[in-house]
Amino acid sequence: MEAYNKVMIVGILLIIANTMLLVNGQSLCHMTKQGLKACAPYVSGDNSVNGQKPSDVCCSAIAKADLQCLCRYKDSGLLSFYGIDPNQAMELPVNCKLMDNFHC
Repeated sequence: MEAYNKVMIVGILLIIANTMLLVNGQSLCHMTKQGLKACAPYVSGDNSVNGQKPSDVCCSAIAKADLQCLCRYKDSGLLSFYGIDPNQAMELPVNCKLMDNFHC
């Protein structure tokens, strides 16, 4: 139980730190707040955009992102906390035609 508590504390601290970075105009894994907003419709579980190519602004942000850094958040719960479907998020590089396939 103590290990679980430590993991939860670290997770909460990551959420707070990342929220503060985004609020202050910083970036998360080289994705700016604007880039994250541009990609939001394509990773929020919104079925209305299924099968659509993400916007140029979103794809530009993904092209600049540190994908391996983002992979660290896939199973952390942080993405879900922000309303991001981790599976859809990991499909963005392929949907933006930046690579043929992508796996964390």
